Amino acid sequence: MKLAHVRERHGPAGAPWRLVAGFGDGVPARWLELEVARRRAVAADPRLAHNSALHRQPVTTLDDLLLAGLRIETLRDLADGFQPRDEDDDGLTDDADLVFGPPILRPPSLRDFYAFEGHVRTMWERRGGEVPEPWYRLPIFYFSNVSEIRGPGDPVWAPAASVELDYELEVAALIDTPAVDLPAERGEEAIGGYTIFNDWSARDLQREETVVRLGPAKGKDFASTFGPWLVTPDEVMAGRAAGATGPDLAMTAEVNGVETSRGLWSDAQFSFGAMVARASADARLRPGDLLGSGTVGTGCLLEIKDSTLGRYLQPDDEVVLHVDRLGALRTPIVAHPEVRR
Repeated sequence: MKLAHVRERHGPAGAPWRLVAGFGDGVPARWLELEVARRRAVAADPRLAHNSALHRQPVTTLDDLLLAGLRIETLRDLADGFQPRDEDDDGLTDDADLVFGPPILRPPSLRDFYAFEGHVRTMWERRGGEVPEPWYRLPIFYFSNVSEIRGPGDPVWAPAASVELDYELEVAALIDTPAVDLPAERGEEAIGGYTIFNDWSARDLQREETVVRLGPAKGKDFASTFGPWLVTPDEVMAGRAAGATGPDLAMTAEVNGVETSRGLWSDAQFSFGAMVARASADARLRPGDLLGSGTVGTGCLLEIKDSTLGRYLQPDDEVVLHVDRLGALRTPIVAHPEVRR
């Protein structure tokens, strides 16, 4: 099941986001309005309005669903039970008529891990060192900023003090149930879906900050992009090899239509189950929390700039991240705005 927040492409400014589900096989060209599906189900069986928490209140956003204590999988009842009346059913909307937002609009927290050895080794070698032994034992993460969440198509710009804007190609998992002290073998039970994550970096700011050895700050907190939609684990993990840390899915990045990065999700040192276990140790995870995988090997310009683009990102560039089964996440790079609202 694929889920997304959408607005009409030519709708009024400030229109609320609506929650939709992909309708049909493969990459969805049409989307089901889940509130329309809920209303029709209640009209067909009024008892649902009293007996089902899913049907009792309007379906608005994924954030509101999680706040009500419902898990993402409960939406499958609406998606699977919908029968279109005809080809022009008003419960279905074409892909081309929609603007997509972040799969989660207001995540309570964002923890970003450091799970791909190829990327980690390159970072340490650039500083003349070796990967520390604890990295192979402990899924390490830092907390990022949740006030600057972007969705597909939303512009990104370098901070005012930076000239070295970089993308980072990652996958993110969305927690959809409270969890604490989960063991790694059960960690993925707390995940409601996966999406593409672009963890933008200002390399010049980051370079100065990391000398202090405290962790990313202004080099990271200006933008985080997610999308284009959320995909439930049954679709993402289908065919995953036994014992593998992740599915054998390609992860690629393009700048201005030219591929610059390529890796595999299965190259991760740690599974998302291990990441959930680490994040939930002695701390409560909340529905809506996001966990990032860390950058796949070759998944940023800091690693491969000299052999590919030859520079960092500039205004008028377009970055597209692809992950098999998760879609393509597009971002235009623009000049720093003179006025922030």
